[in-house]
Amino acid sequence: MTIRRYTLSKEERLSWKRYIDPLFAKGQSFVAFPLRVIYLPLEEEMPARASFLVSVPKKKFKRAVKRNLIKRQVREAYRVRKYELLDLLEAKGKRMLIAFLYIDKEIHPFTTMEKAMNKAINLLREKA
Repeated sequence: MTIRRYTLSKEERLSWKRYIDPLFAKGQSFVAFPLRVIYLPLEEEMPARASFLVSVPKKKFKRAVKRNLIKRQVREAYRVRKYELLDLLEAKGKRMLIAFLYIDKEIHPFTTMEKAMNKAINLLREKA
């Protein structure tokens, strides 16, 4: 059995325009409040099983400090729960692109973010 490392590597972060454009063009979405999750299952080869990005609107949070706090919360909630999704993708031999968009106007405590991520991961498992 391989050792699980609960880290977020560079490959798991979605940064290529080549992947981001089709994700927003063809991807399906659902809401796990306070997150909107856009996902796109892929068959093609990618560096990671699931790559994701986090976006917090500048229009709702003017200060970068607040945007960064929310992004840290989302990344941490994903990092802890990611293997539930990755194991399923590994078994099915699929890849997935995911975007987490923050849609609320105020900052929530981390427990709320954990519940939202839990719901999001479970829904992504169903759709994989």
